[in-house]
Amino acid sequence: MYETRYHRPSTLAEARALFNADARYIAGGQTLLPTMKQRLAAPTDLIDIARLAELKGISVANGVVSIGGGTTHAEVAASDAVRKAIPALAALAALIGDPAVRHMGTIGGSLANNDPAADYAAAVLALGATIHTDQRAIPADDFIRGLFATALEDGEIIVRVDFPVPDRAAYEKFRNPASRYALAATFIAKGPGGIRVAVTGAGNNGAFRAAEIERALSADWSPAAIDAVTIDPATMLGDIHATPAYRANLVKVTARRALAKA
Repeated sequence: MYETRYHRPSTLAEARALFNADARYIAGGQTLLPTMKQRLAAPTDLIDIARLAELKGISVANGVVSIGGGTTHAEVAASDAVRKAIPALAALAALIGDPAVRHMGTIGGSLANNDPAADYAAAVLALGATIHTDQRAIPADDFIRGLFATALEDGEIIVRVDFPVPDRAAYEKFRNPASRYALAATFIAKGPGGIRVAVTGAGNNGAFRAAEIERALSADWSPAAIDAVTIDPATMLGDIHATPAYRANLVKVTARRALAKA
């Protein structure tokens, strides 16, 4: 490792004041710390926002589930409020990593990092969530920009995420048995605004809305509609774990399973 100054602010305003071009915020540290150990990142300052009360809490009001950016995956999975309002979201959180990751990692940290195989990206896209930062509100469709890329500006902090409660929803994940990251996973949601389908772990540009499946299910809410869809392998990620063609098939498999749950 190398010399790094550690800060533990007591308020969001203090955290913002500590930020500089060479600093990084840290909450669960599930991505940042391994990156630092590999010397792929060398921040001069670590600003610990994990304990900020302003980033904590889960509430449900007026058809919206609000989750603080500093809320851990384990807290989302165990929340009775989330389980009642959006069971698929609680189920998704329970599938992230292992118990150690779930008790340390946060929803805000996961979304800010935007790993192409992370789970929450599919949830925010499919549920039409809004990501609130300390500066503005960003619709999910505008937030996800590509591989490890988001609309966040330097120093911007995710304060909370608002999820509209759907009429029905489900998430199906095909996991890498070692890392538990998604080789492909699909989140399907049906609500007043229509049908939204999002895929993570498979796209060569990160999580994405599966427009073809959305159109098919809007016309026919059945597995047969998904069977008729063609997923172009050229748009899929290929690596040591799965070929693009394999992932293209997994998208349809996970979509059919999610539909059955929904």
